Amino acid sequence: MAMLRTLRSEITALETILHQEAQLRPEFETLKTTPGIGNILAATIMFETGTITRFADVGHFSSYCRRVDSKRISNDKKKGEGNLKNGNKYLAWAFIEAAAVALRCCPQARRFYERKRAKRLPVVAMKALAHKLARAAYYMVRDGKPFALNGCFS
Repeated sequence: MAMLRTLRSEITALETILHQEAQLRPEFETLKTTPGIGNILAATIMFETGTITRFADVGHFSSYCRRVDSKRISNDKKKGEGNLKNGNKYLAWAFIEAAAVALRCCPQARRFYERKRAKRLPVVAMKALAHKLARAAYYMVRDGKPFALNGCFS
């Protein structure tokens, strides 16, 4: 328990330093409205994304976040794979973490995950949930609007 209290105080100190030193943009508060995204993940997503206008559409952003497969398919046959390490590993991590937290705190996210898990492996279901959150983050930052639960999980 002493170690847990020490770690909590260290985390609180780091979050305080983050808020004092970082120059947070308006999309920071917008990203925090998403279930599963708190202060640290919102800051990570905001800083690693940069300006959202550099992505032509939501598909390019999802690809940059490593949330889509990099397969080449022709005539329903796999012809190879692209560069699996292409994209931002920190955004990939951030959205997986957000998906894990969203499972615990958002019933709609949990329902989406359970539907996917019934048909696929749990890892694939988690990646699908992270992909949903990445797409939602793109639209939220682009439009400056808070998270819409019905729009994401309907």
